[in-house]
Amino acid sequence: MATKLWQKDYPLDQRIADFTVGRDRELDLELAPFDILGSIAHVTMLEEVGLIDGAAARRCKEKLRELYPLARNGEFVIEDGVEDVHSQVELLLTRALGDDGKKIHSGRSRNDQVLVDLRLYFRHRIRGIVEQTAELSRTLTELSEEHQDKLIPGYTHLQIAMVSSFGLWFGAYGEALVDDLRLWKAAYDTVDQNPLGSAAGYGSSFPLDRDRTTELLGFREPVVNVVAAQMGRGKTELTVAFAIAGLAQTVGKMAMDVCLYSSQNFGFLQLPDDLTTGSSIMPHKKNPDVFELLRGRCNLLQTLPAQMAQLTGNLPSGYHRDFQLLKEAIFPALDQLEDGLAIALYALPRTRVRAQSLPTDPRYTYLYSVEAVNQLVLEGLPFRDAYVSVGKDIEAGTFVPPTGLKHTHLGSLGNLGNGRISEKLQMVMTGFDFGRAKAALDKLEAR
Repeated sequence: MATKLWQKDYPLDQRIADFTVGRDRELDLELAPFDILGSIAHVTMLEEVGLIDGAAARRCKEKLRELYPLARNGEFVIEDGVEDVHSQVELLLTRALGDDGKKIHSGRSRNDQVLVDLRLYFRHRIRGIVEQTAELSRTLTELSEEHQDKLIPGYTHLQIAMVSSFGLWFGAYGEALVDDLRLWKAAYDTVDQNPLGSAAGYGSSFPLDRDRTTELLGFREPVVNVVAAQMGRGKTELTVAFAIAGLAQTVGKMAMDVCLYSSQNFGFLQLPDDLTTGSSIMPHKKNPDVFELLRGRCNLLQTLPAQMAQLTGNLPSGYHRDFQLLKEAIFPALDQLEDGLAIALYALPRTRVRAQSLPTDPRYTYLYSVEAVNQLVLEGLPFRDAYVSVGKDIEAGTFVPPTGLKHTHLGSLGNLGNGRISEKLQMVMTGFDFGRAKAALDKLEAR
């Protein structure tokens, strides 16, 4: 029995076979549920356009639906000697159904099988990441409300700058994640297009109904031009990689802040003992390893777009085997990002906030210099003259910080605007329309 969809009458050198397959057998297990769903949609369409008779189509779909729970539950196996998930699915169909199983490949290529599998897979993974990110944003906004009156220094150039608060700090990351979700929305819109029917990148002489498979698989629309569909390989991964990197930048910066703020010289945050690690020789150490590793992983994730671009940047249109290597970089990256979001959701609410007595702490006296300048301006002095006056007091050592803070504008200390941030989040989340895709696949699985 042939174990490669492209099998010829001559044997392939085993070393070449092993090298070209690479990690595909391992990584393709993640694609198995989506390969089966794509095959169900394809067979349904083939029957409707008259390329497979009703009895053969029914038997193929019944067998595919038997395989789907195995794939979804991680029990699907790619046998030794079988090249990839596409070959394994067709092999199982042919074993069970004979010639009927051989009919399933009519009108498609392994190229558009991979394309549709990947888009279904990315669509699924994006939903999980987006929902985690939204939960983290909501958590940070809640922490902002809870700690809005607890003051901390704000820094520029790592020098004390102006008065800030935990309300501002938590809320800032809550809103930054909303912008990251906008990147994920762009990635989702790119992924949510059906490439099935593009075959090897140049279409088919069969009368395929690509709108029908688009409907069955719950895609928003097809990739219309078949060459454009093939050129989506690599570009789709790059788009998802940019979304990964953008979110990693936000989470990594937040992790760095936690590491900095929990050090003794800052002391703004305190990690519970059970979230820290120790030293083999220093009995006092309680290290923020969890946030250091989160920072490090996020830094690595920010290199992902460069990897995608380097791998595909000099390739002309059409399929090239180089694309296979994209999975080796982006699949683990998605896992690491989900793990990072989960640990942030677990650890941040358990981190203790320690407000600072800024007005009475001489280290932070000059945080109030801008408040003093503004007070003089409100009394009628031109801003530049007020700036010079306060500067002279600082140089002379006679500066007395004002004790009151009067920040009332939107997004400031006294008016965090967290309700507006929550509205932004809700608006962005509404745009994803995950329900449409889920309903289509549920129907396809059950029909």
